[in-house]
Amino acid sequence: MERYHYVGLDVHKKMISFCVKKVDGTVVEEGAVKATRKDLSRWVEKIPSPWIGGMEATMFTGWVYDFLEPHAHDLKVGHSYMLRAICASKKKNDRLDARKITDALRCDWFPECHMAPIEVRELRRVLRYRNFLVREATRMKNKTAGLLMETGAEYDKARVHGQRYFDSLLDRLDDMPESVVDLLRLNHSGMKVFESNQKRLLAALSNHPSLMKRVELLMTIKGVGEATALTWALEIDDPHRFSSIKKAVSYCGFCSAQQESAGKEHRGPLSKQRNKHLQTMLVEAAKLAPRWNPGLAIIYDKERSRGANRNQATLAVARKLIAYLLCVNKAGKPFELREA
Repeated sequence: MERYHYVGLDVHKKMISFCVKKVDGTVVEEGAVKATRKDLSRWVEKIPSPWIGGMEATMFTGWVYDFLEPHAHDLKVGHSYMLRAICASKKKNDRLDARKITDALRCDWFPECHMAPIEVRELRRVLRYRNFLVREATRMKNKTAGLLMETGAEYDKARVHGQRYFDSLLDRLDDMPESVVDLLRLNHSGMKVFESNQKRLLAALSNHPSLMKRVELLMTIKGVGEATALTWALEIDDPHRFSSIKKAVSYCGFCSAQQESAGKEHRGPLSKQRNKHLQTMLVEAAKLAPRWNPGLAIIYDKERSRGANRNQATLAVARKLIAYLLCVNKAGKPFELREA
């Protein structure tokens, strides 16, 4: 039987603390290494083979995982919320954290999370940056409206961000200070840059060979647009890792945390343990989807008739939308609504 060594890694920006143990818990080596590819390359050659490694999911995990994965028999990434509960103790430091991650691996109770392939993570980074540009463009639009309201200018809010109307509006604002006019021009030009760049990134993602067919299938669902389909495809990655619709709903953040003790159950607000990028996009999609999808419109009206407010009805639409997206993604066929 092949004997493995277990390596726990506590990853930070500049340093990585590590602990190497045998299967019986004997410490072989522990210490710290600089978080650079050059130092990691020298360090990994000294690790006894074969070895199984684990680390917590952080913003630094991706490149460390990609660099060490070819050298390990198995490399795992831990769920940050669950590791936080496991590693809670009176004494906490990087050396102890590395030891506890090693023990979790050795005892086979390491809370592993899904690690998407590197190609998916690269595309997902582009999509998230595109969403960042959309938010910045919206901030610029709001700032433009704020500057106009501060100076008492009259304007058409439906047309103010159009180039032709904006130019004519500035020509008519005789009483406005020159500094405000300069700020408006600067703000408007920044908004146009953000909008043009986000459209370019969205088009590039939609035409990517690995995403094109999947996005086309998801868009057969009425009410699902390009941005929603791309967000689902890149944030979910492999839909088969969800064995049920309930688990997908939980991952997207549309269920509350359960607290039950002594036969008493309490349900709080929506849980914060979710994919926030996917949750945000699905909420926006659920607000508009009933306009184009009669089935989702029925669900919305049904919830409203029961006394639910608009937000609660939107959440019900979002849950049904998740079911549609998951089924289409798993089946690999265009959406078809079947009669019950």
